[in-house]
Amino acid sequence: MLSGFKDFILRGNVITLAIGLAVGSAFTAVVTGFSNAFITPLIGVATKGAGDFSKAVFTVQGVKFPYGLFVSAAIAFLITAAVLYFFVVVPMLKVQNRFTKEKPAGIKAAVRDCPRCYTEIPAIASRCAHCTSDVQPLPEALEKAGLLPSQR
Repeated sequence: MLSGFKDFILRGNVITLAIGLAVGSAFTAVVTGFSNAFITPLIGVATKGAGDFSKAVFTVQGVKFPYGLFVSAAIAFLITAAVLYFFVVVPMLKVQNRFTKEKPAGIKAAVRDCPRCYTEIPAIASRCAHCTSDVQPLPEALEKAGLLPSQR
């Protein structure tokens, strides 16, 4: 029974997930600290207020609602999302686009309907594969496939 648990724990996915969670929680702590130390006071300067939302409350029938905690958490979330997007997602997309080769469209990519049976056939086809009737290939498709000289 313990050997199965040991195999589960030592799998690469579990260890990677644990490391990701640890780094994520540390990153969240850093962003929350940055938000509380710099962004919240800057908002206070801009709005000519205290800038400390953590103590902001409103009271209804003697019950206190600490809405400032939500405002601070929302600011931390927005900063975290922006940092992740601009410093992780955007660079990764650029790297992926750099190494992804653009695949040319195949000869059969352009399609049209057969004039007799109305099934979809390649635009360069001269015979329908479904009803076997003769059809005229589209000149644009033949030119794109390099089977017809350009009319320029």
